[in-house]
Amino acid sequence: MKKKIVVGAVMLTAAVATGALLYAMHDFPFETAAAAPARPSPVPIVAGTVSQHDVPIYLTGVGTVIAYNTDVVRAQIQGQIFTINFTEGQHVHAGDLLAQIDPRPYQALIDQYTGALERDQAQLANANANLVRYTQLGAKGWATPQLIETQKAQVGQLDGAITTDKALIEAAKVQLSFTRLTSPIDGVVGIRQIDVGNIISPSSTNGLCVVTQLDPISLIFTLPETVLPQIQKQQQINKAPLTVIAYNQDDTIELGQGQLGLVNNEILQTTGSIQLKANFSNKENKLWPGELVNARLLLDTRHNGLTVPAAVIQQGPSGAYAWVVNPDNTVAIRQVKVAQISDGQALIDSGLSANERVVVDGQYKLQPGTHVIALHGKAAEEAAAQDAMQTPIP
Repeated sequence: MKKKIVVGAVMLTAAVATGALLYAMHDFPFETAAAAPARPSPVPIVAGTVSQHDVPIYLTGVGTVIAYNTDVVRAQIQGQIFTINFTEGQHVHAGDLLAQIDPRPYQALIDQYTGALERDQAQLANANANLVRYTQLGAKGWATPQLIETQKAQVGQLDGAITTDKALIEAAKVQLSFTRLTSPIDGVVGIRQIDVGNIISPSSTNGLCVVTQLDPISLIFTLPETVLPQIQKQQQINKAPLTVIAYNQDDTIELGQGQLGLVNNEILQTTGSIQLKANFSNKENKLWPGELVNARLLLDTRHNGLTVPAAVIQQGPSGAYAWVVNPDNTVAIRQVKVAQISDGQALIDSGLSANERVVVDGQYKLQPGTHVIALHGKAAEEAAAQDAMQTPIP
């Protein structure tokens, strides 16, 4: 009996407690319910706009500058260097005197041959006079035909000797001209390889010096063989040489603009690339032989092309994408196709439209649907700098 009374009391107490709890929840709901979560604040970003304008399409390769002409000035005769008439690094023109070989032995040879010519000419005059006399005597029967024929042969012999003498004199004059070592081209003189007083000869390995033509100048660069059909197509369309622009290795300084002169007649099997040669006017000498440069072949110009800053383009498992800012200031991921990235600008083939807003900095904080606020001016610069510091290195 007592056990039943205890159980009943416990049940009554539980019922009272439950009723009190329901009464409290009904009359005081804000005191018992959990507070609703606050809406997160917008994420600060740096935004940009999709621009539309004419965009040049480049094929970029690495090349080496080579001289348009390079000539080693060598001696064609042997002799002692008499004078040096240039300074190293001097700009010279074709025909300028660079050095003088001692001309006296060759001038003496010309004098010798000239003397022989004068002697033979005097003997020829005497032989001609005798022939006239013998011919007159032969007409009267006082000279034999044999004597006259012999005299004619002597005249012919002396004529031949004079011809030989003249040829020897001309050859000696050529040899004498070789004592003047002149520049064969316009260009810049390199390091002098021999000093005054030394003997130079055709067998001298280094010659006198090297003259290098710098204006115009050439550039040989390579591109993948896969772009060859595009180049050939543009050459047929343009009917004019394609433009090539040379930049320094950092792509910060334009060194010159030239024209494509040659697509080599074979593909390099070891690298799967094609060699191209461009020629540049180089009046300011910005291009120098042996210099390693970046070459941009202007293939085409896309009219009304869409561009965004290169920082807009992100890479994911599905390829390139960009964060697009919606009109309600939320963001969404948009897959894009990039044609090229050049000079900090990405040319978009598909995925974006003109004047759309895109995220330039701050992407690492975003998720689809995130509300954002665009920063401007100094705040945008500071956010970009902070974003660069916080972005994980891949």
